[in-house]
Amino acid sequence: MAKKSTPTATANIATVHDQKLHRGDGGELHQFAEDGAPVLTTAQGGPVSDDQNSLRVGPRGPLLMDDFHFREKIFHFDHERIPERVVHARGYGAHGFFETYDSLAAYTRADLFQRAGERTPVFVRFSTVAGSKGSADLARDVRGFAVKMYTKEGNWDLVGNNIPVFFIQDAIKFPDVVHAAKPEPDRAFPQAQTAHDTFWDFISLTPESMNMVMWIMSDRTIPRAFRFMEGFGVHTFRFVNAKDESTFVKFHWKPKLGLQSVAWNEAVKINGADPDFHRRDLWQSIQSGNFPEWELQVQLFDQDFADNFDFDVLDPTKIIPEEILKPQPIGRLVLDRMPDNFFAETEQVAFMTQNVPPGIDFSNDPLLQGRNFSYLDTQLKRLGSPNFTHLPINAPKCPFAHFQQDGHMAMRNPVGRVNYQPNSFGEGPRESPMQGYRHFPAEERGPKIRLRPESFADHYSQARQFFISQTPPEQRHIAAALIFELSKVETPVIRERMVSHLMNIDETLAGKVAHGLGLNVMPKPADAAVPTRQDLEPSPALSIVERGPQRFEGRKLGILLTDGADIQVFQTLHDNLKKQKAVFEVIAPKVGGVTMSDGSWVDGQQMIDGGPSVFYDAVALVVSADGVTDLLKEATARDFVADAFTHCKYIGYVGDALPLLEKAGIAGDLDEGTIELTDKKTIATFFEEIGKLRVWAREPSVKLN
Repeated sequence: MAKKSTPTATANIATVHDQKLHRGDGGELHQFAEDGAPVLTTAQGGPVSDDQNSLRVGPRGPLLMDDFHFREKIFHFDHERIPERVVHARGYGAHGFFETYDSLAAYTRADLFQRAGERTPVFVRFSTVAGSKGSADLARDVRGFAVKMYTKEGNWDLVGNNIPVFFIQDAIKFPDVVHAAKPEPDRAFPQAQTAHDTFWDFISLTPESMNMVMWIMSDRTIPRAFRFMEGFGVHTFRFVNAKDESTFVKFHWKPKLGLQSVAWNEAVKINGADPDFHRRDLWQSIQSGNFPEWELQVQLFDQDFADNFDFDVLDPTKIIPEEILKPQPIGRLVLDRMPDNFFAETEQVAFMTQNVPPGIDFSNDPLLQGRNFSYLDTQLKRLGSPNFTHLPINAPKCPFAHFQQDGHMAMRNPVGRVNYQPNSFGEGPRESPMQGYRHFPAEERGPKIRLRPESFADHYSQARQFFISQTPPEQRHIAAALIFELSKVETPVIRERMVSHLMNIDETLAGKVAHGLGLNVMPKPADAAVPTRQDLEPSPALSIVERGPQRFEGRKLGILLTDGADIQVFQTLHDNLKKQKAVFEVIAPKVGGVTMSDGSWVDGQQMIDGGPSVFYDAVALVVSADGVTDLLKEATARDFVADAFTHCKYIGYVGDALPLLEKAGIAGDLDEGTIELTDKKTIATFFEEIGKLRVWAREPSVKLN
């Protein structure tokens, strides 16, 4: 693959004319750009020549520390919020361990990968990106998937997301994309949403975001639970072995229980009924002993593969499809303990991409390089002191020794006379050329310049590949999400501009979105630096439905009970759930519980008003004739059934529940996903089917999206 370089094609920045930009003395700036807009300056008033690209060595080289514009921009951005995180503010975490399968000594000298069966303590924090600490769990948003491994050679922070690509190619644009996504500054809303003008204005002016747009408009951004989502390191890293030989690596976390998301209509209702839905799920699964588990898989490749791959492996807006380079499993992650105190651990944990042990190194991915530079500033401002590593959640669990001292909240200091190196007293720690961290000695050449490599210029081909890799229901959801989000955009030209980008991805998708937005005339396709490739094959690994679990393990059945309900049906459901390693909740007219047909008592976990069917992966209606008569008077009971059907879930029911199905308006539309529970055989059939989770054939008739 050619590694040519040209100035970035994404320099289309909307600027307000006649805006007053103030210097330190409050005077008006009288510098204007070629188009008449005020010249962008640093905070010191210095004019900026390029706000799109960081300063680096050559087109694909590392970033340079003397990039004062990037330093100032990211420095100010990192300090915008206290004490809440600027991004990833709403998070939830748990402790656990990582277990290595086999030695990877051939690839890396990292100690945790040297021995089969090696267990390393971990802390994992999941999060949303855009919302504040008080926002709801089911916002349509990227999910953070940050793993802190307390290795014997220091902490390793694999700070990733549940999506393997990102919006931008260069870290200098990170403040811009976050500013655009956050609540608009003049009105401070919308909260935890991208369905507004400023976000889509920025995105529509940033073609490199188009692959990410397909991902964020897919169901990946409304996961059913943390336990059912993938995690990715996003960037290309390096493994470096004891011989200082390098192998490129990309990290993937694969959930043991398979992928699963909710429908948008469900997400809206879950946020209203339980804004802590994801938190509660993780808490309950760990407290009940159903420990969430992921497998760490890696894509390993050499320089020759990188040079010949269709896209640049340093471009964080691109993936290597799994069908081209199959991920190899190297270990498992198990979460088995909740924090003792949320603030002390989950809120104060500090992740930094630059925290890596010997044997793991960085590539020249410009977004990764910028993150390495930025994260230390963030922790200093948010936690208030350079001594944030003294906090137990951030401290290494291996022995450590250094001469760092004093500062706010210092909990330990060097002991003795000597606090410097070198010294002639023979005291204190020394560096170790053999054991210490060694960067891979890559050779870097090129001019000191701000630019974007030409190999980063294809913004549409992988976006198209992602879309055509989705099943028809998933494609419908992407179209519906785009229509919904863009319908909230008040500026028509922004909506039209986004449709012009979609024309370069898939004309059918663009047509559906244009029709849904009421555009009378289709816009021309957006100018593309590189034409969209039509030869990229679909990648089934990109589909949630194709990677579905096909089993009910780890899921939750909602059982609607009334007084007089058939005890045999309930007991058979209970026995099957145990075999399936699944759980259930009883929803009753009153939360206390119900008296069953044999006079026994069954406790309730939810009352019908507080336990909507959106909480569950399938439902069973086990009611008596008298009990259903009372339920028919409850609008929430009708909604319980109607929502389950509309959301394409499997519904098991006893004969006495038919009036409730009629009340919900679905008695005449019963399909293969509505199964009458008459005996052990039909209940067994019900459990054979519900592992599919959704009856997607039903979706067009209920018009879910």
